[in-house]
Amino acid sequence: MILAAGRGERMRPLTDRIPKPLLEVGGKPLIAWHLERLAAAGLCEVVINHAHLGAQIEAALGDGAHWGLSIRYSPEPEGALETAGGIANALPLLGHDEPFLVINGDIWCDWDVSRAGNALAPGDLAHLVLVPNPPHHPLGDFALSGREVAADVTAAGRDAQSCTFAGIGVYRPQLFAGVVRGQAAKLAPQLRAAMAARRVCGELHGGRWVDVGTPQRLAELDQELRSLSHHGVPSPAPARGDI
Repeated sequence: MILAAGRGERMRPLTDRIPKPLLEVGGKPLIAWHLERLAAAGLCEVVINHAHLGAQIEAALGDGAHWGLSIRYSPEPEGALETAGGIANALPLLGHDEPFLVINGDIWCDWDVSRAGNALAPGDLAHLVLVPNPPHHPLGDFALSGREVAADVTAAGRDAQSCTFAGIGVYRPQLFAGVVRGQAAKLAPQLRAAMAARRVCGELHGGRWVDVGTPQRLAELDQELRSLSHHGVPSPAPARGDI
């Protein structure tokens, strides 16, 4: 699942007329980078939620055949349902039995999505991809100790390190059992409850990750990707064509 329902308030005025996932970096929409990586990894069934200007997303991406994917959409009301609410709303499309990968549509990351299939141990409810705390988020979100993720460093122990959630996770549907479908709900409370039960694992990604949350970071990433292309450096994922 790719989360694409956010309003993109920090991106205004760019997002007044274009949904954030369709903003271009490196010559293609931000969401296309995710679709290319998923297709290259053989993860061919994709669900995308949307709210703000969602019709543009469906018109641009269609049924996913352009990438060799099958895309289905989970529309949400204007204002959206937050992350956990959006995932719970899409469970009829995602399935109620098997784990699934969820990626924030407003990030750029070279994490190998093919790793998702083996990420969860039998008792885990969630596997989180974490990154070192960036300058704009110095306090981080969670703590990582080995493979176990805790709510904070105090709960994790002396060898834990504070990390930022990359916006990439593998979840079991049971994580969202307490979320009422159709109602807004944040993801953090669900994760923290699972962490308290020691049922969340994770990994620290040392590669490239960008929270494309502001026009400045969008412009910087665009310049970086165009520079790599200009100098003949291959993309981290093979291109399947542009929209």
